[in-house]
Amino acid sequence: MLRRLYDWTLSLAARPSAPYALAAVSFSESSFFPVPPDVMLVPMMLARPDKAWFYALICTIASVLGGILGYFIGLGLYDSVGAWLFQLYGLAEGAETFRHAYADYGHWVILLKGLTPIPYKLVTITSGFAGYHLGWFIALSILTRGARFFLVALLMSQFGPRIKSIIDNNFNLVAALAIAAFIGGFVAFRYLF
Repeated sequence: MLRRLYDWTLSLAARPSAPYALAAVSFSESSFFPVPPDVMLVPMMLARPDKAWFYALICTIASVLGGILGYFIGLGLYDSVGAWLFQLYGLAEGAETFRHAYADYGHWVILLKGLTPIPYKLVTITSGFAGYHLGWFIALSILTRGARFFLVALLMSQFGPRIKSIIDNNFNLVAALAIAAFIGGFVAFRYLF
């Protein structure tokens, strides 16, 4: 199933609608969707390395805009939508501890999150819930999300064919590692915060 998704995403990169689909996934992942944009971003960059930087820009902009939505979910709708999302992911207990950490360490949480598999939506909703300064939230989100997606673009533009060969030859292992990192992010959030 994952192999078909990977192959479909590679074929999607040639379509005119590909950037729109990538933007939609990146936007929604930042506020409510459980699948990270990397699932589309990496195969699209592998299929079209000449557009890697453009795809990174799309992901950055859409992710930050989706993050603002997540922020407002946390700010205004935490008691209903925000709490429901945390419960959906089994992370309700850690949310309160995480919220208190924002008083002193919110900037570090946002910056370091960009380097980990902790789901960004949890940071966006909690930032709003904690009342973290919106201007700083946006600035740090641009920095961390941009760094993440442009690092992927750099790797794909420099090592794309080699990475594609590794993925193609070891797809099951790569998919298992990606799933483990994704689940590890939720586990890290639950036990670290």
